[in-house]
Amino acid sequence: MLFNSVPFLLLVLPTLLLYYVPFMQRFQLHVIIVSSFIFYAYNDPALLLLLLLSISINIVSSYAIAYGPQQHRKAYATFGVVANLAILLFFKYGPLFGRSFFPETSSIGQFLVSIPLPVGISFFTFQGISLVVEAYKGKDLPEYESIVVKGLVRHGIRIAAFKAFFPQLVAGPVVKAHQFLPQVRTKYWKDIDWNSAFASLVVGYFLKMVIADNLKDQTFWVTFPYFRDMHSITLVTLLFGYSFQIFSDFAGYSLIAIGLAKLFGYDFPINFNFPYISTTFAEFWRRWHISLSTFLRDFLYIPLGGNRKGGFHTYKNLMLTMVLGGLWHGAAWSYAVWGFFHGLVLAVERLLKDFGLTVKLPKAIHMLFIFCMVTLAWLLFKLPDFNHVIEYMRCIFTNTHITNVQPIILFFTALFSIPPIIYHLLYLWTRKPQPALARIKPVLYGIMLFLILVNSGGGASFIYFQF
Repeated sequence: MLFNSVPFLLLVLPTLLLYYVPFMQRFQLHVIIVSSFIFYAYNDPALLLLLLLSISINIVSSYAIAYGPQQHRKAYATFGVVANLAILLFFKYGPLFGRSFFPETSSIGQFLVSIPLPVGISFFTFQGISLVVEAYKGKDLPEYESIVVKGLVRHGIRIAAFKAFFPQLVAGPVVKAHQFLPQVRTKYWKDIDWNSAFASLVVGYFLKMVIADNLKDQTFWVTFPYFRDMHSITLVTLLFGYSFQIFSDFAGYSLIAIGLAKLFGYDFPINFNFPYISTTFAEFWRRWHISLSTFLRDFLYIPLGGNRKGGFHTYKNLMLTMVLGGLWHGAAWSYAVWGFFHGLVLAVERLLKDFGLTVKLPKAIHMLFIFCMVTLAWLLFKLPDFNHVIEYMRCIFTNTHITNVQPIILFFTALFSIPPIIYHLLYLWTRKPQPALARIKPVLYGIMLFLILVNSGGGASFIYFQF
């Protein structure tokens, strides 16, 4: 069920009504759970069984860690983490293993290739891991008693709401247990932060429906074999268009999720902080998909040793973390290459910093360079077949002789890329108070609302649903 669909509107409005009706206040978590299950089962009801299995594993393992025999805490935690990862590996990477290690005629290979990819499995699996790890290691956290409350049924209801909460169920942000569960309490209509919710929803829907969905109609041509007959200028323009599309699509989703959560009384952490103004790759990963990058840092990079053992191990840990982060995005080797690229440049940046060899250029030059390199790497997302990536790059350098540069495609790609550029430039401008902007903000929101109504692109699934 898409956020920008009529069925979603017909789900959210009754859910909000039931959620805040006074005589239903004690059942607010139940309302969330039921609506979330409807949301997840809408397109494929059978996959709801997988979500229920994941929820059950995390309820039992986290409760056993907190209140079971203390000598078995590590075993319970190990079971919880391994079970979460086993579900993720089976459903997400079974087809990759089948294609890579078994012949096409093999019955095992055919079975593995046929395994469906449940939407959002990476996100709710990571949430489950965060719950299990925090239940095991978080005894000193001030929020610990609200993470694993006494009473298995009460704990189970809270965890079901945490894992299934529909605003972020299928594409994040990856909200950790200590960020969500301490907020579980009775919510009141009068306490809704309407201004923040409205701003997040309007900007989010604008980025998704007006920018990403319109750019999608242009970047469609970045698929094999269509791009082979296009001029080099068109190919480069489309690649930059896809960079703005994927930002608008995912940042838009995150803002919608944050806005919806606010309507239900929950505050989610920011997930995108104007990433295309970054002057280093390290800064980019502090601004892009923040909930994932912090999860990888806390649950992979630091446990691997982080930067505690010096240069070589730091570079190795960066590389390994990013390769695994790349594979998290999809069961294709091109995602591993994408992760390897980011890991390599992060390691090189760290190496140069360690030896005091950083290049001092104007910030604008650094921003442009990082943006271009990040954009180039997005080609591995758009074309998961690595051979097609190589062919696209070849065409950029060899298709200069083609006479038709497709001016309509160039025009609309440039047109719908302008708002994300302005979005980032406004952030740079407003880092110091700008009274003039505060006065015209209502006008900007009005323009975005108008464009959502009259100039939305064709409805499309969010890009990150596939991850």
